[in-house]
Order: sequence, then structure tokens, then C-alpha cells
Amino acid sequence: MKQHIDTIPVWDAFKTDCECPLCELREINENNYVVSFTGGSVMEPDVRQEVNLKGFCARHFKLMMAGDKRLGVALMAHTYLKQTMARLGETRMAVQNMPAKGGLFARKKPQSGTDYSAITDSCILCDRLNNSMERYLYTTIYLWKKDPSFQAQMKNGKGFCLKHYTSLLNAAPEQLSDQELERFTSQLNEVEMTNLARIEKEIEWFTLKFDHKNADKPWGNSKDALPRTVLKLRGKE
Repeated sequence: MKQHIDTIPVWDAFKTDCECPLCELREINENNYVVSFTGGSVMEPDVRQEVNLKGFCARHFKLMMAGDKRLGVALMAHTYLKQTMARLGETRMAVQNMPAKGGLFARKKPQSGTDYSAITDSCILCDRLNNSMERYLYTTIYLWKKDPSFQAQMKNGKGFCLKHYTSLLNAAPEQLSDQELERFTSQLNEVEMTNLARIEKEIEWFTLKFDHKNADKPWGNSKDALPRTVLKLRGKE
């Protein structure tokens, strides 16, 4: 099967010796977005407008501040703060101007369940990263469907973190026929359970190595079993 711009990154990730190729793709894309937002895009008017509206989550602010472009981050944080203050003021005025309930002189108060999540929980980088990962999930299933060599690559891999394993299971019905879905699910489950059993043995040996009776025995593949187990359970952050 001829590769193109959407399939090459997925193929490259699946060829790496890792516990979850989709986590690898996520990390690569996240780093690229951090570099982009702290680079030239900080001065692009359309990007700044979107940043001013959505801002960044705490994780992505922290990643950007860890680089050497703190002035750019400060400029974005400043204009985002100013617009957020304005939006909060508009929300407060809207709440104060709502009709009072319970009589003419009843005390006005915010409606129960006023939703501030659009202000407190938004992140432009998360949005772009999530869109990229949805595309990679689609491409993974597409390659499995169209390319027998990709099926073999996935079958012989180390599986996925639980988050991306379940994401593939949830996304597959939209792209596969009933017969294809049964084969895909069967292969995915077999790969995942085989590798969960593998890493369970590795983390067990990691714990047993702390027994003085096993001090001189070889580590095998268990020396880094703890971070790989955490990755398998919760993904790479």
C-alpha cells in the first residue's frame, strides 16, 4: 500500500519499540504544538484571536514556560487574561440583570448551574491535539483495513495503553463492516491481553528483585517495568 502524509507518521510510530504507538504520536504532536505556539505563530493575528478566546490549560502553560520563549508565553498570557476579565465581567452583568424570582424585592442570585467551563477549562492546544489524535485513530483503523502488512505490524507489537486501546474499540464500528469489526476486535484484544500479561510478569519481577535472595539474579526486561506499567495503565503524559 502506498503511503501518504497521513499514514507515514502512524507507520513510523508502530515501528517503534514502545508500549503504545498512539502515545508516541501524541507526545510528538504535543511537542510540535508547543514549539509552534512559542514560535512565529504567536504573532499571527488569527492564532492570537483563538488564544485570547481559549487560552491554555495548566499543563500546556507549564510546558511552554519550560522553554526559552517565555516572552512569547507572557504576551499570550497577558492578552488572554485581559479578554478573560472582560468575559467574566460580561457574565457577571448578565447574571445581575436576570429577572428576580419570588417577588419584586427578592434577592437576585446567579442561576443554579451557571456554566463557566468555557472560561476555566478551555485550551487551544488540547483542542488541536485531540483533533490530531482523532485523525490518527481513524488512520490506524484505515491502515488495518487496507494494508495486510500493517495488520501484521500491529499483531506483533506491544499493544496500547488502556486509554488508546479502548479508543480504538470505540472508533472501529464507524469504519468497519461487521465481519471486519469482529476480526479487528479479536486481534486487538489478543494483542492487548498478551502484552498486559507480559508487563504484569515484568512488574512482578521488578518487585521481587527487592528481595535480597534475588539481588544477584538478572533483571531481564524488568528494570524499567514500573514506568512502562504506569504508561500501560494511564498513557504517556
